Amino acid sequence: MQIYLPIAEMSVSVFLLVGLGGIVGILSGMFGVGGGFLMTPMLIFIGIPPVIAVATEANQIAASSVSGSIAQWRRGNVDIKMGAILLCGGVAGSIVGVQIVKILREMGQVDLAISLCYVFFLGIVGVLMLIESIRAVFRTQAGKAAPARRSGQHNWIHRLPFKMRFNRSKLYISIVPPLLLGLLVGLLAAIMGVGGGFIMVPAMIYLLRIPTTVAVGTSLFQIVFVTSLVTILHAVQNQTVDAVLALLLMAGGVIGAQFGVRLGQRLRGEQLRALLALLVLAMCAKLGFDLLVEPDELFSVADSFGGH
Repeated sequence: MQIYLPIAEMSVSVFLLVGLGGIVGILSGMFGVGGGFLMTPMLIFIGIPPVIAVATEANQIAASSVSGSIAQWRRGNVDIKMGAILLCGGVAGSIVGVQIVKILREMGQVDLAISLCYVFFLGIVGVLMLIESIRAVFRTQAGKAAPARRSGQHNWIHRLPFKMRFNRSKLYISIVPPLLLGLLVGLLAAIMGVGGGFIMVPAMIYLLRIPTTVAVGTSLFQIVFVTSLVTILHAVQNQTVDAVLALLLMAGGVIGAQFGVRLGQRLRGEQLRALLALLVLAMCAKLGFDLLVEPDELFSVADSFGGH
């Protein structure tokens, strides 16, 4: 059954879109990630213009993150003060990122820029995750415990100025690193259509030394607001949010996530991280291949969504 997507200006199978939402929902439930960095490339693979995929996926992430953040709030895993600092940076990054997308659209280079960003970030994150998970597997087989990371440990970040106390995270650190981290995630949300949790959560744990449960809850909290802002800005300035597409993806995602949680409980943490790393690298390789391979038609008179 085909359905017409008014903003993307194309017809796509309803079952394909719901199926994609279900697949990413399963992966999200298994690996505990928002799934934006998986869904956006998948949408590009099936022919959705990258700029539409980015803006619409930001909308889906905003909606799907609400339930997660509420659940984390009830468990006491949200550091409101840290979330507010991250959000300040995220708002600034979102505004700048949407303007960058607007400029790139006018130049006709937005599709290339989005693909290059994905290849770069997915490649780096995938390799780092794979290395870490392989080391964890070897440690487990050797019967060694993972190196402890305590929230009280000090590094160069603790020597920066403008310090503030974050009681829930049990930290007394400069607000500069959280602001810059929020800025980066805001940029990624606007340009790549991702929540940024796959970068923010590890950074909060390993750089800021925030306890893992609090890092996850606080990340979800700020992602709701950042992706909501990105959605509004893209809709107003770039007219690239396809509500029909977002609803179909969300329908599949909600169902798939329930199955993903059950599947994830059957695997150990290091095995899940290794599988996710391989999946991320596979996405990176496919996008890189599409950039390098010669297209069927070298010249096109299509608008390619450069200006609407």
